[in-house]
Amino acid sequence: MSVILASAGYDHTIRFWDALTGVCSRTIQHTDSQVNRLEITSDKRFLAAAGNLYVRLYDIKQAGSAGGNTMAASTASGAGGTGNGSSSSSNPVMTFEGHNGNVTLIAFQIENKWMVLSSEDGTVKVWDVRSPSVQRNYKHYCPVNEVVIHPNQGELISCDHDGNIRIWDLGENQCTHHLIPEDDVPINSLSVASDGSMLVAGNNKGNCYVWKMQNQKDITSLTPATKFRSHLKYITRVVLLTDMKHLATCSADHTARIWLTEQNFALETTLQGHQRWVWDCAFSADSAYLVTACSDHYVRLWDLSNSETVRHYNGHHKGAVCVALNDV
Repeated sequence: MSVILASAGYDHTIRFWDALTGVCSRTIQHTDSQVNRLEITSDKRFLAAAGNLYVRLYDIKQAGSAGGNTMAASTASGAGGTGNGSSSSSNPVMTFEGHNGNVTLIAFQIENKWMVLSSEDGTVKVWDVRSPSVQRNYKHYCPVNEVVIHPNQGELISCDHDGNIRIWDLGENQCTHHLIPEDDVPINSLSVASDGSMLVAGNNKGNCYVWKMQNQKDITSLTPATKFRSHLKYITRVVLLTDMKHLATCSADHTARIWLTEQNFALETTLQGHQRWVWDCAFSADSAYLVTACSDHYVRLWDLSNSETVRHYNGHHKGAVCVALNDV
């Protein structure tokens, strides 16, 4: 199947990109608000866009998808790429209404039957995707910045502006763990290892905290593993690679960095070139490339073997703050 690469931000558009050429192949107008986060379903059928109050679900085939068979192919020629693409006012196939603030993250259950949303309204809500309805509603009492689904599909992990990490057991329907790495320091992002063995959190001081999970099937215990300074400014995003050998961090310091998890999170490379805050990133399936989204309006494709930009995706008129990639 083709590469699905999309980005969005403050210009109220969602843009699909041809991974080979860097040209914008299709644009969806998202008139409600800025787009805070994008997520592609595992079957590549739908793209979810989180904004202020709402999440819109779009049919990718109707919206247009980017070309190319793999991200590796996108390095074939040149680094440029522009264009507005054909504009589309594609109507969403479904809308999820129920939050009272910005929706900050979307995560789909492995079979796409339900999804979880976090919001600045202080809640984490679990939605039935097949018939939009809230199945679970958990409260943080302050803005929630992210939520992730544990690989066991039965637990959620969320973080908030007051510096809390909470683990929710969907079966017991309650919070089972409460962590506070640093008092009153917002935690902006979380990532959990694909086998459930590790949890990483990044905060406003540029610190990353790592915990080992001794029982990988369910979170019965969390053991602090390490803490390291990854950036001198806010961390905006942390993402563990599927093979768990690398961690990517994005920051307000205009860089993204790659860390070696098996070498006590030693720094492997710093990706420099963006001119403003780097908000989001996504690894390619083969681990060779990273896509980043930045307030400088650019989305970039990086070759991690040499830390060079091999493609610019240029078309947003305001900051690009989120990116979604599926090249499996």
